[in-house]
Amino acid sequence: MTRVYGTGTYDFKRHRVAEYPVEPLLPPADGDPPPVDSKPASATPTLPNNITLSEIQRDRLTKIASASWLASSEEPKKPFDADLVREIYETEVKVSGGRKTVSLQRVMILEVSQYLENYLWPNFAAESATFEHVMSMILMVNEKFRENVAAWTCFYDRKDDFRGFLERVLLLKEGRELDIAEKTNYLVFMINAFQSLEDEVVSEIVLRLASLESWHSLSYGRFQMELCLNPDLIKKWKRMIKRESKDALKNGGVFDPTSKLEVKFLRNLMEEFLEVLDLKVFPERHDFDDHFDAYALGKLDDAAVLYCERFVEFLIDLLSQLPTRRYLRPLVADVAVVAKCHLSALYRHTQGKLFAQLVDLLQFYEGFEINDHVGTQLKDDEVLQSHYDRFLAFQLLAFKKVPKLRDLALSNVGSVHKRADLSKKLSVLTPDELRDLVCNKLKLVSKEDPWSDRVDFLVEVMVSFFERHQSQKEAINALPLYPNEQIMWDESLVPSINYSGEGCLALPKLNLQFLTLHDYLLRNFNLFRLESTYEIREDIQEAVPHLLAYINNEGDTAFRGWSRMAVPIKDFKITEVKQPNIGEVKPASVTAEVTISISSYKAQIRSEWNALKEHDVLFLLSIRPSFEPLSAEEASKASVPQKLGLQIVRGCEIIEIRDEEGALMNDFTGRIKRDEWKPPKGELRTITVALDAAQYHMDVASIAEKGAEDVYGTFNVLMRRKPKENNFKAILESIRDLMNEYCIVPDWLHNVFLGYGNPSAAQWTNMPDLLETVDFKDTFLNADHVKECFPGYEVSFVDTNGLEKSNPGPPFRIRLPRTLKANAVALPGNKKSHSGPIANANAADPKNEKEKLIVEAYVPPDPGPYPQDQPKQNSVRFTPTQVGAIISGIQPGLTMVVGPPGTGKTDTAVQILNVLYHNCPSQRTLIITHSNQALNDLFEKIMQRDVPARYLLRLGQGEQELATDLDFSRQGRVNAMLVRRLELLNEVERLARSLGLPEDVGYTCETAGYFWLLHVYSRWEQFLAACADNEDKPSFVQDRFPFKEFFCDTPQPIFTGDSFEKDMRSAEGCFRHLQIMFQELEECRAFELLKSTADRANYLMTKQAKIVAMTCTHAALKRKDFLQLGFKYDNLLMEESAQILEIETFIPMLLQRQEDGYARLKRCILIGDHHQLPPVVKNMAFQKYSHMDQSLFTRFVRLGIPYIELNAQGRARPSIAKLYNWRYRELGDLPFLMKEPVFHKANAGFTYDYQLIDVPDYHDKGETAPSPWFYQNEGEAEYVVSVYMYMRLLGYPANKISILTTYNGQKLLIRDVINRRCVPYSFIGPPNKVTTVDKFQGQQNDFILLSLVRTRFVGHLRDVRRLVVAMSRARLGLYVFCRRSLFEQCYELQPTFRQLLKRPDHLALNFYETTSYTDRHVEDVSEKYLVSGTDEMSGIVMNKIYQLHMLSIQAEQVEAYYSAQVTDSIDKEQDDQNHSHPENDATMNGSMPESTNGDAGEMVSEGKTEDVQTNQNGDSLTLRVEDGPTEMEVSGVEDTVDAAKMEE
Repeated sequence: MTRVYGTGTYDFKRHRVAEYPVEPLLPPADGDPPPVDSKPASATPTLPNNITLSEIQRDRLTKIASASWLASSEEPKKPFDADLVREIYETEVKVSGGRKTVSLQRVMILEVSQYLENYLWPNFAAESATFEHVMSMILMVNEKFRENVAAWTCFYDRKDDFRGFLERVLLLKEGRELDIAEKTNYLVFMINAFQSLEDEVVSEIVLRLASLESWHSLSYGRFQMELCLNPDLIKKWKRMIKRESKDALKNGGVFDPTSKLEVKFLRNLMEEFLEVLDLKVFPERHDFDDHFDAYALGKLDDAAVLYCERFVEFLIDLLSQLPTRRYLRPLVADVAVVAKCHLSALYRHTQGKLFAQLVDLLQFYEGFEINDHVGTQLKDDEVLQSHYDRFLAFQLLAFKKVPKLRDLALSNVGSVHKRADLSKKLSVLTPDELRDLVCNKLKLVSKEDPWSDRVDFLVEVMVSFFERHQSQKEAINALPLYPNEQIMWDESLVPSINYSGEGCLALPKLNLQFLTLHDYLLRNFNLFRLESTYEIREDIQEAVPHLLAYINNEGDTAFRGWSRMAVPIKDFKITEVKQPNIGEVKPASVTAEVTISISSYKAQIRSEWNALKEHDVLFLLSIRPSFEPLSAEEASKASVPQKLGLQIVRGCEIIEIRDEEGALMNDFTGRIKRDEWKPPKGELRTITVALDAAQYHMDVASIAEKGAEDVYGTFNVLMRRKPKENNFKAILESIRDLMNEYCIVPDWLHNVFLGYGNPSAAQWTNMPDLLETVDFKDTFLNADHVKECFPGYEVSFVDTNGLEKSNPGPPFRIRLPRTLKANAVALPGNKKSHSGPIANANAADPKNEKEKLIVEAYVPPDPGPYPQDQPKQNSVRFTPTQVGAIISGIQPGLTMVVGPPGTGKTDTAVQILNVLYHNCPSQRTLIITHSNQALNDLFEKIMQRDVPARYLLRLGQGEQELATDLDFSRQGRVNAMLVRRLELLNEVERLARSLGLPEDVGYTCETAGYFWLLHVYSRWEQFLAACADNEDKPSFVQDRFPFKEFFCDTPQPIFTGDSFEKDMRSAEGCFRHLQIMFQELEECRAFELLKSTADRANYLMTKQAKIVAMTCTHAALKRKDFLQLGFKYDNLLMEESAQILEIETFIPMLLQRQEDGYARLKRCILIGDHHQLPPVVKNMAFQKYSHMDQSLFTRFVRLGIPYIELNAQGRARPSIAKLYNWRYRELGDLPFLMKEPVFHKANAGFTYDYQLIDVPDYHDKGETAPSPWFYQNEGEAEYVVSVYMYMRLLGYPANKISILTTYNGQKLLIRDVINRRCVPYSFIGPPNKVTTVDKFQGQQNDFILLSLVRTRFVGHLRDVRRLVVAMSRARLGLYVFCRRSLFEQCYELQPTFRQLLKRPDHLALNFYETTSYTDRHVEDVSEKYLVSGTDEMSGIVMNKIYQLHMLSIQAEQVEAYYSAQVTDSIDKEQDDQNHSHPENDATMNGSMPESTNGDAGEMVSEGKTEDVQTNQNGDSLTLRVEDGPTEMEVSGVEDTVDAAKMEE
């Protein structure tokens, strides 16, 4: 695993953090442990609102930790005591009974106190460690996995002892009987270990358990069967036996394979599970016959049920990974685990629903359509043929050996391979005959199996083996895409609680490896569908209560209220049901009409309903509330649908929508022309919708078979969703379409994608068809830049003739060796970088001579005589690592670039595109990003490179936000091409005139093409022929150039007549201008021939554009359209790929059809940062249990696929970058950070550029949670806002300050405080953004104020990726407000908080700086005033506002004085005109100064001086008041006065 500085080995997967469901009370310091909570896992956990940090600090465990192992405690530590470990295990964490396997709160306190890291592991010895010691370590590791933080990190300081620990765990059960809770904890540890196969030590130990050696425990019949089916294994088996025999002889023993741990471990676990399932689940059960009687079973043991669920989860995990599946599947079949589970009482019990769902999932993976030993996916016809071969072999055996089954043997396979038919045919056999058939003749189970006496078991084994199972393709096509009410509120599939990780769920997991591409798609399909179901359910639960449904006097449902997103249905009818397609049973389509009224809505909401359009998804709801409101007791027990009165949910898709007069609305098909469009009439809307045909077929079948109610006659509410959240159907359809295709990813990517084979197989050095010589264009700024980027080579510059060049300049061509040393920076994702930065990686051994790298410095052809002909040049000085990424990106294969914050990911991506375009001009590149903002940033930078705008296309909704004058949408590019065509044809006419030819040659692109061939190119050839004989005449080119008149309007003279060579180069540049002009005309020709806008736009997208950009969502939504249009591309570049869901990364790889059975894709470039936050998954269960938030990028890193990590940041001050650069391999700073003055100056008014501010309880309160997981901290909110006001009063611009927090509750609280304290003052106002850390990923600002909120438990900031994002958003100033005593204890966050706590934990201000400008150096911290807390900071701010108020009063007086002075001077002039008396003049002139001085004396206080001036607008004043060391500048006096009055 990659060693990350400051943390040791980092497990890339374990980084999701669980919140703790805290039990109500903690035991007193010397009390007994709390009672065990026996509530089922589905119950809502108690919120941690009733436990404070002081209570934790007074807790007994905390005191023990402080005395024995807590690192931050100053007490002397007691020596290790094994009895203390035993006491803690037995009295604090061990439980008995119930669905809880540990006392979770006690384990949580132990884990937070670093019990494992500081006490258990340092004192562990494999030989002497007690059972309780090992079991305590198991519990601590399990807790880390539950919280999804790095679990194996602390073990890597002693790898041999780590192996010893794992070996000891495997032997833990020998000679000791564990209780059911201990068995479950042991099983959870094994699940976690098998989910960590990327860890070399863990995989080395646990993979032995699922090796070929385990086949020693197979029954003899099953063993023979498996070897016959896989003859290649016979040699391997013999070699293994030979080796084991030799080892046994060496050790002087007898070869006994059954004594080996690898042989018996999994078999013993299975038998233990079956014993628990049969005897412990219903301990009070009475014997019962085949008739299932729930009452005869007695009470169900929750602990045993949880164990059984966990064990089935364990088997599912092993069967869904190829390395463990190969040899385990025969073992599972031999024990007949699935058949025994199907016959168990728990499978049929109402409380065994989750167990039954897990068993069905286990059965699915046991029979998965794959060749286990080769790893290839079986096609549908291969699966069917295998089934027929198996059944025919059975019929042949029955015909020969079992006379009673002669009827079955002679039957058609299709008539007997269904479960019911097969069971009926087998019923003719006696129990002994059936046992003989199954155990002796077919050898499906061993005759020693205790279950072999049960007839129902033998029949189940037979039927499950020989029946025809529905193929995966058939199953997925029969599945409705829209969720219904049964799935929505199934807690096993879509949990509604904040999943705590204590139990398991009937969900697939996205881990490291997948069996086949079909398996990959199926898991993603199910998870994406359920995640969408969760979001839809939340929307229904929000919309429906507002309708206030009730039963009226007629007994019908009526509505008192209204909802923005849901409206009552006036009429619903099904209009058409089409016949099924051939080979299907569901209808081809089902169409219905829904009529609604929007009369009760205001204009804005009415317009939202009117904006519905084709393909939008709606939901039809049937609501029937209870006649009387539910009582409080009934409501507490009722499910959500019962509370809402919700009976039915069905999805549908809009086909068209019409107004009251039947006019078509929002038509995008062209049926209504733009100029014929009219606003909708009336208040009724009739919507034609397409229902889900699969769901309709299921409903109709249910009506026919079970007499169920016709659900389509009960709909009374139509619900819509927000458009941005309602694209799930298109994505599910795309996944389903892929599953129906024989989907091919490129051969070079296939094994790597599934997680098998050599991780470096897709790296460019292992690929064919490399670009041997690469023209780097403007990548290198000069020759020194080239040498910097290849320090491992002796760089030799030559010219185009191969001669050495002394003063080379760009551009450069480089012949790249396949073993390029620069590529050493692309390190495997699970290996530690020992090489340091690229410079060190490239450094040659001083003993050896450096290898030569030949770099050709060539002179590019003259681009043309006009300024617009000059190519745009790159100005970025790429680092050696970035150059390594560019080299890898332009070569075929998979390139992965990790871009830490501020390291120039986008610049690198743009240069890859630029170089790729110039070296492979015929290839097309697809750009994918997660967000529109990132796509626009990328696109704007591409436009600044030498890529013609006519080859760029931006698809999707975000193109309107592009900061450019050009329109890069499809329509915008079409219009640009048509305008450009007219401009070029005008130029052709001008050229014709200059040559004395008729101007009609510029009539069309076709005539212009003929003109080029006949007149332009022929003249050029004649000119070249003439030049060949006259190279000695300097003025020959000037005299004879044929197009001199056309180029007479150039800014500079083209020819000098002094040098033939120079003039010839200029002439070639002019001809190049003409060549490009006619080439563009040829490209415009298609737009001339195609007449419709749609055809032109499609041609542009599929043929013309070389670089097409879109978001991953747009790609998934429009995949079907791309395939129909024949969209093609050669290269895929994906930005933000660590933020994109696995499936949304996969779909863009398959937006084109295969060519002759092969994928066209040549390059896949993934750029992202797995150390920052992952994709957003709203349901915590899918995130934590199924790992749905794991991106493809992160999975590739875990698999050890080499990646290049950019290693120089240019965003933040180096001091701020130290807060997060420990998370990366060798993250340094770009040189310009040392030169830019802004990074050397301090933040005015603050002593430090970053600081942690400890915020104690405010009004005796720390964190609060008004509703579940809605955390707020009033003290931090007030403090943050006070600091923001302080900055604004100093003159910091509001758009340079952002306020971030880690919880939505705190975000809303801070906004409330800002609205109360800041918005009333126009000179303060709101900041640039107040948002959460998660939402601010990918953005930055100069100054960040960060509130961490929590005061009891660290919460989800324990996810180090969230910390990295939080710390890396600021450029110049970062101020973190939190509870120090909590966060400094957190093990995962220590490197950052250790750095923060080197400075005072009280806010340090510099009162000598009263404006936002200072010359003070950032390291000058001599002046500091430490603020004591929230109240004092508020006082400082209010004092400043008061000073402003006083200044504004003075400003008013100054303004009044000058106004009076102007009035007096006007009066004086009038008096002078009316009374020309010298004495009056003298009197006035003498009195004015005195009056002025007097006024001034009253206005200006002693010891103060004022500068008063009017600003440029003339409506505000700027005052500078100096009073000793204090100086303050105020602007906007009128606003200040108003604000100050408001404050008073």
